[in-house]
Amino acid sequence: MITLDAMPPLMFGGLVLAMLIGFPVAFTLAAVGLSFGFLAIHLGFFDLNFLQAIPGRVFGSVLSNELLLAIPFFTFMGSILERCGLAEDMLDSMGQLFGPIRGGLGYSVIIVGFILGAITGTVAAQVIAMALISMPVMIRYGYNMRYITGVLAASGTITQLVPPSLVLIVLADQLGKSVGDMYLGAWGPSVFQIALFAGYTFLLGIFKPDHVPPVPKEARTLTGWALWKKCLIGIIPSAVLIFVVLGTMMMGLATPTEAGAMGAVGAIVLAAIHSKDFSTTGRKILIIGAIAGGIGTMVGIFATEGLIFKLAFAVTYFAVLWICLEAVRIPDLRDLIKQGYETTMRITTMVVFILIGSTCFSVVFLGVSGGVWLEHLLTSLPGGVWGFLIFINLFIFFVAFFLDFFEIAFIILPMIAPIAQKILAPVVGPDAALIWFGVMLCVNMQTSFMHPPFGFALFYLRGVAPKEVKSSDIYWGALPWVGLQAIMVALVIAFPVTVTGLLDKPLNVDLNQIKIDVPQMDLPPLDFGPPPKQ
Repeated sequence: MITLDAMPPLMFGGLVLAMLIGFPVAFTLAAVGLSFGFLAIHLGFFDLNFLQAIPGRVFGSVLSNELLLAIPFFTFMGSILERCGLAEDMLDSMGQLFGPIRGGLGYSVIIVGFILGAITGTVAAQVIAMALISMPVMIRYGYNMRYITGVLAASGTITQLVPPSLVLIVLADQLGKSVGDMYLGAWGPSVFQIALFAGYTFLLGIFKPDHVPPVPKEARTLTGWALWKKCLIGIIPSAVLIFVVLGTMMMGLATPTEAGAMGAVGAIVLAAIHSKDFSTTGRKILIIGAIAGGIGTMVGIFATEGLIFKLAFAVTYFAVLWICLEAVRIPDLRDLIKQGYETTMRITTMVVFILIGSTCFSVVFLGVSGGVWLEHLLTSLPGGVWGFLIFINLFIFFVAFFLDFFEIAFIILPMIAPIAQKILAPVVGPDAALIWFGVMLCVNMQTSFMHPPFGFALFYLRGVAPKEVKSSDIYWGALPWVGLQAIMVALVIAFPVTVTGLLDKPLNVDLNQIKIDVPQMDLPPLDFGPPPKQ
């Protein structure tokens, strides 16, 4: 006879076993959840009416969730920008800018990876694009092979942490926190992560200069203003798009869904600008629209939103519409947009099916007291708060060998989030506890793309690397960068201010000290005499 106490570990073990067989995760979750659900009904732990919560949650919390609507917008934005030639232009210009110094090509890959991470949010294509462009150049100028493979893979995975990362949107939804707060919390660790990568390159330039040599002067084709102009042409439009997406969200001007929609339109505009077939008329209209947008912004900040403000932004909207129509007219961009739609459809469908499966599993798991079992397991760990954090991060690190971040977020996070809130609230406060926890896991889940033998970023590199690049170089090259990511996890655990520093401070208000003074009003006396005669 199976007891109620045995059901949660049996469910968890059954899920692991089914996934090791290789069955698709979404259907595995639903099958394990419903199977144990009917078993629990048979054993009398709950009745059939309890399972009515599953369709209620699917239609109420999944398909009607406005926050998850941001996922297709950000996915579409990333799929357009990763193929439009922006990476090629930025890597070329940054490589020539940093080329004269030791490790210059490495610095350019790290910086471009950070910028692309802030506007695309897609690991696979970013690693592939940067490897195709930068790897032959770095090999030609004598960079160490293991450094090349490591920096390319690591600079692609930073996308997971830099806002507007899809990972952060999913984490915010599963933790019940604001996407804007999750983005603010992620900025500190993402900047520190880039600093760690650059610091490692700098130290290599000092202690092993032959691993990261400077680019010879005769190989640098651009200098002076021409070089800076090419850099600015790549950076300024990207910075504008970053502000449109992240700035409006953090300033409270747009919801994540609205910001994602603007980002999707902005990606089409950016792709059109970078196209060689973009017309002269389109470029003139782009300049007029940019000037009008600047005027409208200045008027909105320093004056009232009157007729000039409305006319300026009407001109800007017309320019955006014209450029989007030009993008549809250009055959290459039309195919690019079609590919973006297909990628978005596949990823969105996958997310929805995983959410439906995880809902089936989590409802039954909670119904057999799985939450109580898990809370007792985690709160009894030695070391208190720090023991809990070390255990969870080690657990996520090893689980990431087999599961991607969507599966970790939808399966494991809902089960441990309430426990994390209870344990971490005394350290950073109840408002910031889950933000700190979510960003910490996001930093940790970067390693799922990097650590051998299953790191997908390493597979992407192997697929596009020249034949002279050995698989052993790819795997050994990844290890120092995984170590740097692990150091970042330790820093986030040891110094919560790296996450909470930009968050709004909670208001410390003693409710017992609040006094509400209602002023006395002198009212005329009421007249209860007979009504007046008509």
